[in-house]
Amino acid sequence: MSQENVEDFKRGLDAFNRRDVEALLEQLDPEVEWHPALPVLVGGEATVYRGHEGVREMLRDLYEAFAETHVELSEIRDLGDGLVAIGRTRARGNESGAETESPWAGVTEYKDGRAIRIRTYLDPNEALEAAGLRE
Repeated sequence: MSQENVEDFKRGLDAFNRRDVEALLEQLDPEVEWHPALPVLVGGEATVYRGHEGVREMLRDLYEAFAETHVELSEIRDLGDGLVAIGRTRARGNESGAETESPWAGVTEYKDGRAIRIRTYLDPNEALEAAGLRE
């Protein structure tokens, strides 16, 4: 099942990068809990989004603030019922056109083939620690 989770994650990330909300939601449990890091990068508050409607709200906010967002992976570590993904995120502001780039990492937990909890970080070491891995 863990390799399936990795493939599901890649499909979900591809949908996120394409801004294909419906394809992304197909990879998520209806009761998913998502803790995004990107709002903090731009001075917002840490927020938890719950369920498909919460994810839709998060993406609306993201698309309102950013003309472009893209996550590129350099590594995925399979944890059985979850995974840690490490890479970089790029974003370009809608109004300012300003671009930002940052390290990025995510810890995703799976149940019955769907992501049930996603936590993203701007420091890969925090993600590794959250997953019980130390570098």
